[in-house]
Amino acid sequence: MSSAELNEAFRVLDLTGVFANALLGGVIARRERLDPIGFATLAVLSGLGGGLIRDVLLQHGPPIALTDYAYLATAFAGAAVSFLARVDGRAWDRIWPLVDAVALGTWATAGAQKTLAVGLGWLPAIILGTVTAVGGGAVRDIVLRRVPGVLGGNTLYATCAIVSSAVLVAVTGLGHPNAAIVASVLVGAGLCLLARWRGWILPEADAWSPSQIVRKSYETRLKKHLKRKSRKPHRPAAEENA
Repeated sequence: MSSAELNEAFRVLDLTGVFANALLGGVIARRERLDPIGFATLAVLSGLGGGLIRDVLLQHGPPIALTDYAYLATAFAGAAVSFLARVDGRAWDRIWPLVDAVALGTWATAGAQKTLAVGLGWLPAIILGTVTAVGGGAVRDIVLRRVPGVLGGNTLYATCAIVSSAVLVAVTGLGHPNAAIVASVLVGAGLCLLARWRGWILPEADAWSPSQIVRKSYETRLKKHLKRKSRKPHRPAAEENA
């Protein structure tokens, strides 16, 4: 695949992620009983927020969402669809995790790639790759006065974006920029799907406290003791009295 074809495929994935996350913004707007302006606002924040934050921080020209009208048009289309039709059911529940995972990998890759392209180093690339992937959802949650879901209590998400961005940086550093894009998207999306399937989450702060470690150790020993005790053969009363 040539560089031009890869970039075009990458753009299609990017816009697909924008549309899917704009739909999600609309779904949340419906739950909050918002008007059409609310639908459009949440759709833009969900679909384009991370990229807007990245481009403003990079200060390297206007945000792409304001120069390529396909991005805003796609976000508004997602808002319109979610406003006119109820987006839910089994089909949505099955398709959404896959599209969301691909969008995360694509956005993390785009953020890290663009950061390296303007001359910044590996650490800013990983940070802005992660911001691109999770920033929109975080801003949307803050607008709705919620604790952003990426801050805990959910399966791995920001962690997947960090790993995806790191893969892009590492493989690009080896001199394979096209392979880096493919590897980064696949790793980010695959890890996100695997985390959902396996229910992987990061531990809470109390999980590392000494009291919690001691308690869990005691519970583990107690369970093993009860398990061994239950396996011992029961001796009849007549045998015990013999």
